[in-house]
Amino acid sequence: MKKLLLFLLLTPALFAEKKPNVIYILADDLGIGDLSIHGQKEFKTPNIDRIGTEGIKFTAHYSGNTVCSPSRAVLMTGQHPGKVAIRGNVSETNGGLLDPEQTVLPEIFKAAGYATGAFGKWGLGHTNKSGPANPLSHGFDEFCGWKSQTIAHTYYPTTYVHNGKEIPLEKGKYVHDLIMDHSMKFIERNAKEQRPFFCYIPTAVPHAAMHAPKHLHEKWRKVYPQFDHLIGKYIVHGGDGTETCEDVINPIAGFAAMIENLDNQVGDILALLKKLGIDDNTLVIFTSDNGAHREGGHDPDFWNSTGSLRGMKRDMHEGGIRTPMLARWPSVISPGSTSDHISAFWDVLPTMCEIVGQDVPAKSDGISFLPTLSGQASAQKAHDHLYFEFCKGAKQYIFSQAVRKGKWKAYRELQKARKGEKSFMKPLEIYKLDEDPFEKNDLAKSNPEVVKKMMEIIKKSHTPLPNQPAVGSDK
Repeated sequence: MKKLLLFLLLTPALFAEKKPNVIYILADDLGIGDLSIHGQKEFKTPNIDRIGTEGIKFTAHYSGNTVCSPSRAVLMTGQHPGKVAIRGNVSETNGGLLDPEQTVLPEIFKAAGYATGAFGKWGLGHTNKSGPANPLSHGFDEFCGWKSQTIAHTYYPTTYVHNGKEIPLEKGKYVHDLIMDHSMKFIERNAKEQRPFFCYIPTAVPHAAMHAPKHLHEKWRKVYPQFDHLIGKYIVHGGDGTETCEDVINPIAGFAAMIENLDNQVGDILALLKKLGIDDNTLVIFTSDNGAHREGGHDPDFWNSTGSLRGMKRDMHEGGIRTPMLARWPSVISPGSTSDHISAFWDVLPTMCEIVGQDVPAKSDGISFLPTLSGQASAQKAHDHLYFEFCKGAKQYIFSQAVRKGKWKAYRELQKARKGEKSFMKPLEIYKLDEDPFEKNDLAKSNPEVVKKMMEIIKKSHTPLPNQPAVGSDK
């Protein structure tokens, strides 16, 4: 006990003095079953798996939402999905989606003297415009990636953005690789300057079009020639619908090739850390923004991308919001660790605050999971519950809600209006995840007290947005 108390007293000062580097890799629409460390059998992800086998694997980690923009907003702000201002994918053409007055994740690092860089899909506004849309306005020193979330559906755009400037891209250039090269140069430059860094890599892989480097795509077409008759299509639409999106012959092969390419690059990053002599003092986290998708010809059923969990992207069943989280930090995390600590994206900000010695912003709803990372599970505080809310439309009407409270899971979704009727919320479903992880048996009728408690949490956790229609409204 004395050793534990001493650790807790010294931890903030120790990390503040050593200033560990942090690399946060955020995959896009990657299901928990898409990694071999979580049971994928059709291909291997050895380098991504290393983050978990040489560090810790979280088995009850949740994203910020079930689609891209609100999940990223939760990550940046540390606010839970019922409080954050963005709860669905809304238009980026009207400006930035983050409050410029709110302290967000990269600003925490900046205040602690870190270099900060973001490389990939921002998803919270146009990156080629100045003002609150641009990641450079929210604490990042450098940004390289797609112009907008819409353009990030294709890996062969006509332009990319570096530090606010839109740059023409050579036809046929696979932009993901260019972006990853920028992230590694950022790591190398700051390591050589002996400056601690926060490197945020929100890659678009494996989102939307199943584009992959040609040589890897051809390799996997030979593995799965029976799918050569399939054509993966995706149309870039919305306010940025000026890009074409190349069709993909055999999107099954395309998906495997995309993942192999990303896995190779994660291996390159780990090798670079070793080469630069900063491996021990660098925390690397790998996760995904939500569950698996069906766009661009991707077939999550073939790959069992959800790991047999119910649901996927755009709903609040476990397959839509339970995501992999692997963390590696050789000087702190014991290799081969596993944790069932229930955590979520809004816990990342307070965790980083504790690591770099900064105060947690008052609006944050998260709980630091640093005790779990550092092997002090007995000192880990736990959430009473996690609340989730997914909205749609310009006014963000509530489409689905969920609560995770210990072993219990509650879920309800909107029944869309039929002709002559109004939309309404379906009855609350209740599942006991320790016995029924795949949410097959609704226990609501036999557990009225649990239903009552979950409804109280839903009502208390939901903060209405301006002009938001009431729950069940068909307006």
